[in-house]
Amino acid sequence: MSNRIMTHMVAWFPNREASLDVARGLIDGGSSFLEIQFPFSDPTADGRYIQEACKTALDKGFTVSRGFDLIREIRALSGLPLFIMCYANTVFVHGIQPFLRRCKTAGVGGVIVPDLPVDYDEGLFSLCEQNGMQAVPVISPQTAERRLSLILSNKMEYVYATLRKGITGSYTAVQEAQLLFLRRVGSYGKKILAGFGISERGQVEAIAPYVHAAVVGTCFVKAVLEDGNDDLYTTIRRKTASLI
Repeated sequence: MSNRIMTHMVAWFPNREASLDVARGLIDGGSSFLEIQFPFSDPTADGRYIQEACKTALDKGFTVSRGFDLIREIRALSGLPLFIMCYANTVFVHGIQPFLRRCKTAGVGGVIVPDLPVDYDEGLFSLCEQNGMQAVPVISPQTAERRLSLILSNKMEYVYATLRKGITGSYTAVQEAQLLFLRRVGSYGKKILAGFGISERGQVEAIAPYVHAAVVGTCFVKAVLEDGNDDLYTTIRRKTASLI
């Protein structure tokens, strides 16, 4: 049986047209979900590779409006569920309700905003429900049981579980501690999207019995940097397929 993965890309990285090639590679490589990050100049959860990708995208001219244009093109390529990952400032600047309406119109099914937790979300979760979308909370192994219960008692389909504390990028060895955490989260009956430091098939296979999908991101950014734009579509497609 194939592994189910959510692949992560940064809109407009390494540039507008090449990021569309990245999306095609992720889709054709066998992704089950696509997480598209809107770059931001002051991220809180991104490691150095994704920070570099975000800076490059912003330097190349990324704007939120251009990001939605790109998403509409990606939506036309595939019926895969699309999620936007961004930070609170991006949503606030446009207004939560208008931002979500633009998401809905572009064909986005859900949003992941790490710095808007459920009890300080400025209405994000209820507005997503009103708009027929998913708001995905982010939790970590350090989340206390009382806090976990508070978060996951809300009406939501998905939860994003980080496999360690800190930021994205560095390799995460999947050990019993991570599996215990995933089993703990699984008891709440949500669909778990689990990531942070997943870059190899063995890691994906290790967590596959406990999650709805493994989330893979930084390794694709590295692949773009190493490819040098020679044939991004093929590079990304092969990398995606190797994880499944």
